[in-house]
Amino acid sequence: MRKTVRNTVIGLLSATALAATPWLTAPATATPTTAPQATNKAAAEFTDNFDGPAGSGVDGSKWGVETGDNVNNHERQYYTDGNKNAALDGNGNLVITARKENPADYNCWYGRCEYTSARLNTSQKFTTASGHVEARMKLPQGQGMWPAFWMLGNDIGSAGWPNCGEIDIMENVGFEPSTVHGTLHGPGYSGSGGIGAGYTLPNGGKFSDAFHTFAIDWSPNKITWSVDGNVYQTRTPADLNGNRWVFDHPFYIILNLAVGGYWPGDPDGNTSFPQQLVVDYVKVTGGS
Repeated sequence: MRKTVRNTVIGLLSATALAATPWLTAPATATPTTAPQATNKAAAEFTDNFDGPAGSGVDGSKWGVETGDNVNNHERQYYTDGNKNAALDGNGNLVITARKENPADYNCWYGRCEYTSARLNTSQKFTTASGHVEARMKLPQGQGMWPAFWMLGNDIGSAGWPNCGEIDIMENVGFEPSTVHGTLHGPGYSGSGGIGAGYTLPNGGKFSDAFHTFAIDWSPNKITWSVDGNVYQTRTPADLNGNRWVFDHPFYIILNLAVGGYWPGDPDGNTSFPQQLVVDYVKVTGGS
């Protein structure tokens, strides 16, 4: 079992939230079923195929780029702006790169920063309160790597965390190359009490070997997680032990690649750099 605490910088906002990943039971390989596809085509639709020239930055009308370090979770990276660590590859992918470097003498909670990386969000640009939320990605590998595809309630500035809610669509830690995790955080079920499960690839496959599709299907009172169309977890208000369900209002999307922290642990001598989170696309359909 593992526990971590994540300090969340909200894009261009001044608000700061404290988020957490729960104690998790041992992940199990899911029995393949077909993930339901959202069919209600409402107003909240989002697509980014990351088409553009190699080396260019992300579309600023869709994504904000966060900067800074993370003391509460003891991550080791400094998130940079622009296209320094998040750039298109010219082949229809976004590449978020973690490097062992400090080109601008960045200062972190532990002293001079040892790594750089990137974190993007759609805060103030796109939100949805339901729908099919999906990304196709190839994950990095190695001790200390921590890629994530997740969402935060858009009211975090007023409600705070965890009252705003957090949906972790995909998290992976480098010491588990074959497993990803999906988790809910809210009032009364955050931190060590978060609600989550894991999905493990069959036959010893690793998420760094190929692209995989990570998704949720979200209605006001139900969220279902899938990997490559294989459903491995469904959560409803009945799972919250009488606590409040806070997934009935708008959320925004976050993509990031962290280095180190309480959950993954720090990189070691076997961790090679640079490491990359390669994102083919992000899309939301049937949202509201």
